[in-house]
Amino acid sequence: MSRTFYVYLLASGPCGWLYVGVTNDLVRRISEHKQGLIPGYTVERGIDRLVWYETHQYVDQAILREKRIKRWRREWKFALVEENNPRWADLYGELRSGPD
Repeated sequence: MSRTFYVYLLASGPCGWLYVGVTNDLVRRISEHKQGLIPGYTVERGIDRLVWYETHQYVDQAILREKRIKRWRREWKFALVEENNPRWADLYGELRSGPD
């Protein structure tokens, strides 16, 4: 059985507070962030906008990528988002609705 793992970036707004995470259920996890069900950093700073994510086949790859991105400078994280999402749009809506 194959699973998909996700590394994701949440933001409070364009070039705002950032959070990097990893999960095996992106829709559920982002929903939890949006509902404020995960206490701490993201709730305190209003970080609930999904602005970037990527998929991985193996959990160890996803965790390694998450750890690397967490060590990046803010400017590098901004560039990662803006490469495919220059308006910092919340990708959660399209994720929930799926491809057209």
